[in-house]
Amino acid sequence: MKKLIIHIVCLIFVLTFTFSVSGEEKKEISDSDLISKSAVIIDAETGRILFGKNQQQKMAMASTTKIMTCIVALENSKMNQVVEVSSKAAGMPKVHMNIKKGEKYYMKDLLYAMMLESYNDVAVAVAEGVAGSVEEFAKMMNEKARMIGAVNTNFVTPNGLDAKEHYSTAYDMALIGAYAIKNKDFLEITNTKTYHLTDVENKRNIQVGNKDAFLTMDNSAIGIKTGFTGNAGYCFVGAVKSKGRVFVSCVLACGWPPNKSYKWKDTMCLMNYGKENYNYKNLLKKNKIININTERGTKQKIKAYIQGSSKYLINNKENYHFKTKIHYNFPIEKKDKIGTVDIYINNKKIQTRNIIAQENVEEYNFKYCLNKVFNCFILQ
Repeated sequence: MKKLIIHIVCLIFVLTFTFSVSGEEKKEISDSDLISKSAVIIDAETGRILFGKNQQQKMAMASTTKIMTCIVALENSKMNQVVEVSSKAAGMPKVHMNIKKGEKYYMKDLLYAMMLESYNDVAVAVAEGVAGSVEEFAKMMNEKARMIGAVNTNFVTPNGLDAKEHYSTAYDMALIGAYAIKNKDFLEITNTKTYHLTDVENKRNIQVGNKDAFLTMDNSAIGIKTGFTGNAGYCFVGAVKSKGRVFVSCVLACGWPPNKSYKWKDTMCLMNYGKENYNYKNLLKKNKIININTERGTKQKIKAYIQGSSKYLINNKENYHFKTKIHYNFPIEKKDKIGTVDIYINNKKIQTRNIIAQENVEEYNFKYCLNKVFNCFILQ
């Protein structure tokens, strides 16, 4: 009986261990796992797509637009700037703070109200405060989008209300989010739980609360912004920082009322996939030393180094390789660029590094030989 009990205990242990090991296996992800019509998760540092579903499809993006509104305002205005509310701003539909024409607010307070509560009237006030008009502000937004690399995006409004030719993609919005979270003021705003503000004349007292529930769902969450319109459906751009890695995700058209929670489910699915499967790997050590054949050179080989380093988030199933191109001209001098190394992950080029010479070398030709002979005679 005692032996039987021991065998049963051992069997339970083995089964428990087996299930626990299998439970630690990395979870794959597919389009069918996501409700969103369009979704993506990227490495915030490089912008590389780690998983995407229709991520380049142009779609309405609702109030995730305000990510760009906020970053353009932060970079082009002062936080103590006074903004006077126009009739256009005051006339914006819900969600709104009910600002009135002629009221004055500080830019800083408006940005907190806009990002935490997603007020549409406040977004227009911000745009007019920065650029004088919504139209001029939209130009600034589009210029910034091109600079960031969001080439399939076109902004018309600063608040994201449905408008003809106002669109983006999941990938572009993730890129914009990744850019925005590098700004410490932006992060401070979007991670604030509650904020109190008044108008300049202290006639109104307003308390705003953060509507980004993702911040409480994931301990590594650092933002960013929700959105909803009838055309766009539920949208969300999220970001997490985990073990030195920063992931940014975007879900667009992730259900319609009453399915408000779908965007959180999809976001958690994307973020868990990133955190469980991707870790940093040094593809190239910093300033790696290599030998270069010079062929017609006075030295058969010279030392060179690959400038910089290459550190990427990569999973165990991905392959990477390098392609070296040498294109030097004689004479080669120390610090000359003599070639490039292209770095590929899954046969897609993700980076190019320069090859820099560490030695001088001349071409072995008739002129070189003639000079050598002439120098011999002179020395004698």
